[in-house]
Amino acid sequence: MKKNYHIGVEVTMDIIGGKWKPIILCNLRDQTLRTGELQRKIPAISRKMLTQQLRELEEANIIIRKVYNQVPPKVEYSLSEYGKTLNTILDHLCTWGEAHAQTVDNIEFYEKIEA
Repeated sequence: MKKNYHIGVEVTMDIIGGKWKPIILCNLRDQTLRTGELQRKIPAISRKMLTQQLRELEEANIIIRKVYNQVPPKVEYSLSEYGKTLNTILDHLCTWGEAHAQTVDNIEFYEKIEA
């Protein structure tokens, strides 16, 4: 069934909107991650929800799921070339959020510095 949209942002939000997808995508911007690594970076998301969101992003060709034929199974997620076209938007969202957190007293923002 073909969806009807009235403005471009509707399409964008349909694909990457919601509570978790932008956070997942921001974590995948510069690196390939396994499911457990994403879970540690986004501790508030349930495993079931993470899996569901990853599947939806994969179906939209935004991310790539690479399965290695080994025991135990190894699965990695990364942005597809098409998904990388969202990097500018994701960078702006992250930058805006960091700036906003610094201007609002009731928001705590902790930037994790990884070695």
